[in-house]
Amino acid sequence: MNKEAILNSIIKAREISKKRKFPQTFDLVINLKDINLKKPDENINTYVTLPFSTGKKVKICGLVGPELQTSAKQLLDKVITNEEFPEYHDKKLIKRLARQYDYFVAQADLMSKVASTFGKVFGPKQKMPDPKAGCVIPSVADLKPFIVKLAKQVRLQTKNEAIIKCAVGSEEMKDEEIETNITTVYQASIHNLKEGEKNIAKVYLKLTMGTPIEITDKGPIVKKKEVKEKKKKVRKIKEKKETKEEEKLETRENKK
Repeated sequence: MNKEAILNSIIKAREISKKRKFPQTFDLVINLKDINLKKPDENINTYVTLPFSTGKKVKICGLVGPELQTSAKQLLDKVITNEEFPEYHDKKLIKRLARQYDYFVAQADLMSKVASTFGKVFGPKQKMPDPKAGCVIPSVADLKPFIVKLAKQVRLQTKNEAIIKCAVGSEEMKDEEIETNITTVYQASIHNLKEGEKNIAKVYLKLTMGTPIEITDKGPIVKKKEVKEKKKKVRKIKEKKETKEEEKLETRENKK
């Protein structure tokens, strides 16, 4: 997958996308092949720091002690001190917290308390502070470098399907910046796959509300078939709802 092919796909994605009232995100979708997700060593779960931000605001919550409290309150979106941990005894409160923030950073010497307080909710939701992501911080650390890194970081993960999906940029960014981010994600994916590029089936690029574009060396291919199938699916659901409504009305009339 060369630079020109990626740039042509970015241009095509912009061309065919309708203008929205918000800046759309460029998402990269990498379809994989010949991998067995039942084998832990064939699953992908890693973090990649991009050369450029994806354009999305990353919300970070800090779980810290007095050593980092002052700087954390200046730099992070929310701070919960270890003295405030007991206030989070309600699972609903912790679930709401997990939904509100992209990353949770924790002071290293508080990780056992973080695990006992938030772990049961954060664990299944994959929101526990992860050392691999740079979210476990020494009590004497300067927080700025960690925040800068998280703002440019994406997670590459197969989860339950042989697909890697992640944001690689925004409509407001330059094509060259988006291309550089895409290349970084693609190379990182190859590096983490058992057989490298042989495990990659197809690569797609799409805007949030746009049509997927397959990135190929022969030129971008618009995935029209998928769009038609989605429209058919939506139409069938709509027709099913209308039929149910008609049946309800008929039943009411018969009762009268």
